[in-house]
Amino acid sequence: MRKKLFSLAIPALFVAAVAVSCKKDKPVTSESNEVTTTKDGNQYTVDTLNSRVEWKGYKIFKSESTSHFGTIKFESGDVTVKDGKLESGKFVADMGSLTSVDLKDDAEQLGKLNNHLKSGEFFEVEKFPTASFEITKVTPATEGDYNTLLDGNLTIKGITKPVQFKANVSVKDGEVSVATEPKDIKRNEFGVKFQTSAENGVIKDEVTLQINVKALEKK
Repeated sequence: MRKKLFSLAIPALFVAAVAVSCKKDKPVTSESNEVTTTKDGNQYTVDTLNSRVEWKGYKIFKSESTSHFGTIKFESGDVTVKDGKLESGKFVADMGSLTSVDLKDDAEQLGKLNNHLKSGEFFEVEKFPTASFEITKVTPATEGDYNTLLDGNLTIKGITKPVQFKANVSVKDGEVSVATEPKDIKRNEFGVKFQTSAENGVIKDEVTLQINVKALEKK
């Protein structure tokens, strides 16, 4: 049972962001982009009921048969629009809401997985209850399937790293929508170094993260 639980839990470790390491491991240091955006403009509030982070983790190779996927809800967030365009924003995720969607029909395993990820062995919810992404620069994209480049600072378990997302951004009728590309994030950069035995499958360092946000104009 313990091996089965580990095999289910591991792909979600990027959200857990806990460094299970030995004394020889180098300490993880934070980096960040300089914030060049402002809050000079119209203010919008994230609609937490209709916004989410989607995650996906893998073993060995990226395939549907070796992956698990799920969601994380937002606790709060705000967006600024200036001259009809996205100017800035910060999104705060409630890590306690982390859940595995592919296990939704197996209540027993879902409960064990979610509780384990929130424990001190993985995410440490009591110590690090939130993660966040703060936009530091917004650049129009002229090529490809996305209309915007979002540079920002991603923070997980108190560790901040600069990340750039391609995104489709829309500002219309008092609503802002932000839908990023599926982006591979290296969990080791956030101090998540846990691995299982070879018989349970080698865990990919990369996990896929996607942000979907709707924000409504403050009245």
